[in-house]
Amino acid sequence: MHDPNELLAPGAAAVERLARRRYVLDPALLEKATRARAETEAEVTRLRTELNASSRARGRTGPPSEEEKEAARALRADVREAESAARTAAADLQTLLLSVPNIPLDSVPDGVSDEDAVEVRRGGPPPRAGGGRHHADVGESLGVLDAQAAAGLSGARFSVGRGAGARLERALAAFFLDMHTAEHGYTEYSVPYLVTRETMTGTGQLPKFEQDLFRTEVGDREMFLIPTAEVPLTNLLAGRLLDARDLPYAFTARTPCFRAEAGAYGRDTRGILRLHQFEKVELVRICALEDAPAQLDLMVGHAEECLRRLELSYRVVRLAAGDLGFSARTTYDIEVWLPGSGAFREISSVSDCGTFQARRADIRCKGDGGRKAPVATLNGSALPIGRTVAALLEQGVTEDGAVRIPEALVPYTGFRQILPGGATR
Repeated sequence: MHDPNELLAPGAAAVERLARRRYVLDPALLEKATRARAETEAEVTRLRTELNASSRARGRTGPPSEEEKEAARALRADVREAESAARTAAADLQTLLLSVPNIPLDSVPDGVSDEDAVEVRRGGPPPRAGGGRHHADVGESLGVLDAQAAAGLSGARFSVGRGAGARLERALAAFFLDMHTAEHGYTEYSVPYLVTRETMTGTGQLPKFEQDLFRTEVGDREMFLIPTAEVPLTNLLAGRLLDARDLPYAFTARTPCFRAEAGAYGRDTRGILRLHQFEKVELVRICALEDAPAQLDLMVGHAEECLRRLELSYRVVRLAAGDLGFSARTTYDIEVWLPGSGAFREISSVSDCGTFQARRADIRCKGDGGRKAPVATLNGSALPIGRTVAALLEQGVTEDGAVRIPEALVPYTGFRQILPGGATR
């Protein structure tokens, strides 16, 4: 969320900067709402001061007369009415501000889609030339993916892993978490998968993306299934005043993720690239604002290291302004090569959100001289389990139909190959 005065400040160019991401800011409406909040708060202060002064005056002159009592009752009613107006004005302004996305950094490239992303570098072995087999076909032939069973249980956009496939998923999660905690300095958390509306609002999923979330009610209690561990991990510090000397914080968690994919009708209907439920290892870092660029580079490196050790072909791209997520001010996508599609596809998205989420979740730090300021929040996947399985199946399949397991993963799987039919060796 933004400070409205910063959006309206001369020279802020908020209208032009937000237009780069296809958002139209109405400064007149924002100024009107900001002024209404200030004026109603000022009126509450004025009336409370008058009421307090009146009370002190009556106390000096003995018992109040009926006229004085009536005047006091009227003044208290005026205070209540002004307080109600102030609450309404504050809520109206908050509703408006909650709909405004983060402002892209000036260094973010122009453009409106993934086609406008700028390639930064490539890693891993060179992409294999020629066509390849789709991971859904490889998984079915190995007996490690069972799309029919998933459809029977839950319908479209769900998956069932079997035997060596389920073992591979478990191995990947442990491999990623061990790397991030032992080598990259993250603290692992086990977090709830159901969170409140306030928690979802803190990281920007609400109110903008309510149609993409799974929601449940038990009695009068409303809860949401998390779309990513970013939500509970970031909100671990909600409402906290941090000591700047303790920054940065680095959190990680493996969780299921639940997404309605309301805007993805007809896309990636085969396989395990776009599901309603999938598992992911998430990284979150919280730091001082001036340290955010360096922390972003560090996180991208942590996600890349997962792919390097898995011997997967990938590339890093910087997203265009019009393709940024709602809460991000800059994002690097890491895209893995999928021979079955003949294309690079996103496997990790690492974002710097600046102070946007921290303002919404009220996360601040106190630095030298006692100065208080919002922190910066960053998040990224490292890595999603299903998409990594898809990449391993497509890049690792051999001419005889078996799939080779990268050497770094063998201590976790206990096997080096998955053979047609599901046997391992």
